[in-house]
Amino acid sequence: MAHSAHRWKAVAAVSTAAGLIALGLGAPGAGAATTPRIDLKVLVVDNGDSPVQAITAQLKNTGIPYTTVDLNDANRPAITAAFLADTVNGTPRARYQGVVLPNEAPFGAGSAEQTALEAYEKTYGIPQVDAYTWAHPEVGLDYSAYSGTLDGRTADVTTAGKAGWFGYLDGAVTFEDNSASTQESYGFVATPRTGFTSYVDVPVPGGTGRGSLIGEYAHDGRRELVVTFAYNQYQQQFRVLARGIVEWLTQGVHLGQARNYFEVHVDDVFAPDSRWDTAHNCTPGDFTCPGGDGAGTVPIRMTAADAQYAAQWQQEHGFKLDMVYNAGSGEEWKTENGGTDALAAQLLADKAKYRWINHTYTHKFLGCVQDTTSVPWSCAKNADGSTQYLSRAEISAEIGDNYNWGVSKGLPLNRAELVTGEHSGLRTLPQQPDDNPNLAGALSANGVKWTASDNSREPEQRSVGSSTLTVPRYPMNVYYNTGTEAEMADEYNWIYTSAADGGSGLCENNPSSTCLPAPLATATGYRSYIVPQEARTALGHAISGDPRPHYAHQSNLAEDRTLYPVLNKVLADYQALFADNTPLENLAQAAIGTELQRRAAWQAALASGKVTAYRVGSTVTVTAPSGTQIPLTVPEGTKQQLLLGTTTFGTAYAGRRSAWGTPAALQSALTLKLP
Repeated sequence: MAHSAHRWKAVAAVSTAAGLIALGLGAPGAGAATTPRIDLKVLVVDNGDSPVQAITAQLKNTGIPYTTVDLNDANRPAITAAFLADTVNGTPRARYQGVVLPNEAPFGAGSAEQTALEAYEKTYGIPQVDAYTWAHPEVGLDYSAYSGTLDGRTADVTTAGKAGWFGYLDGAVTFEDNSASTQESYGFVATPRTGFTSYVDVPVPGGTGRGSLIGEYAHDGRRELVVTFAYNQYQQQFRVLARGIVEWLTQGVHLGQARNYFEVHVDDVFAPDSRWDTAHNCTPGDFTCPGGDGAGTVPIRMTAADAQYAAQWQQEHGFKLDMVYNAGSGEEWKTENGGTDALAAQLLADKAKYRWINHTYTHKFLGCVQDTTSVPWSCAKNADGSTQYLSRAEISAEIGDNYNWGVSKGLPLNRAELVTGEHSGLRTLPQQPDDNPNLAGALSANGVKWTASDNSREPEQRSVGSSTLTVPRYPMNVYYNTGTEAEMADEYNWIYTSAADGGSGLCENNPSSTCLPAPLATATGYRSYIVPQEARTALGHAISGDPRPHYAHQSNLAEDRTLYPVLNKVLADYQALFADNTPLENLAQAAIGTELQRRAAWQAALASGKVTAYRVGSTVTVTAPSGTQIPLTVPEGTKQQLLLGTTTFGTAYAGRRSAWGTPAALQSALTLKLP
């Protein structure tokens, strides 16, 4: 992206009716006796640059409807007064509650389109976000005290920011610096002028004082949120600040809601996991482990002390793990090891402290029958050439036997939740391109409504038969087949170093992978390199409002307990960034599945054009197809109008109230009364 000043146009002086929309008053020019209707939709003017696309992604993820005008499309609509506003039943209507622009004047200062847009904003009190611009007086800033890279620099939310739209943040925001050889963030740091309120600032690099990076410029009856650093939707600094940008844009009243989530499933509980063979660079028992027969390796399994530590860790961190268990594998282990199992006894003693999820009785592969006579394996064939699948009865037994064992032990289970071993039964490319046709019936017969899938293979929720939906899970780069930090670093080196450096060379042949410049030290590499990398990835998911759970394995709670350093860093980094009013939500699998299902239904309703939402003064009215759950975010003190009386709407989060709502009894619209 270019950063030179000449690409940005100066904007003519126009101004803003700052408090009108927040107060629900009639805007100037809209008619003194008539309060205008403001539709709850955002206008996005897109020039193809990453800052606009980042804000657009945040709108979509939140569930806020928007209309995009593509500046690179020769057939795009013109921005005119008629495009922006009209009347409905004699009431003036503003079609957009906020406007996102690439910069302060993308149509050119004084042009017909720019003039129409500025008049619209002034008439109806509509806020405008300048997604990325340079520092200059036309946006309320002095010329830059510094322009250049912001990589690794720390910005702070100002007193005004904390008192307003960025009050969900507690600590400093550090700009990513993932590569010493790549410039990741460029910005302009400048001193505010009259009418400019800085919300996020930074010490002037190489200079004195502080300069703004995000701030509000109020001038001539208009308001602009001025952002003077470049970003994309995946960078941590944007993910942290995106909520504040969108809340400012919508003035805290909008369709959709955004919360931060973090959940961790611990698979294979009660079962042992095979150990990485550092001599053969493979895992005994895998079809791709020639010569690695497991001699000299001992499977990894938690001990009673590990279980005690897990319960203690949960209590200390206020975070609940999901124990995803294989009872039959545990029973086999007990039989082979003297008939007692201290681990199972300890976990069952603490059973109420965890959530529990059925992982099938023996972790059997529930897809096609695997032919392992060649590498890679293939699906075995019937005599007629069709694929040979595990039967419905066998699948049902794996699910039902494990569930029944859990019930007999008093585990707090939800029959509707399931994680199959290796996510098997679902399609597995390239060998098994379709689901096992016997899977859906077995799931339905066992009351399974939510079955886990691997997000790296299938990131979208989908149906399995008529009664089950998937819940995609993020695999964590904390390997199931390692019990120690040294084993983790050794396997990581094998995967991510070049053949010349003693690795597999897989990273050289995979365009989506990058080879390490040198192998990690096995004694220190896990803590110094892998933990920060994995924690940053997991935190990125959490702060982007993604409810999908992460998964690791019981082996990662054993021996060196390799999972905890990652979890500790995710939780500590989150707590350092966010205020107490913005906690990490820790949902059960069924709740995650429901959230994804509602989001998909909401996006479908928006795409169908069957949602109408608007604000007239302090009243918000939303209609949607019957049965549609409607996500809404509003200020504290908002009430839902009932047939008789009102009730408080939503639950508190990040200084607002939000919820999935529906019209009250005997009402066709969801109606809210703003404070």
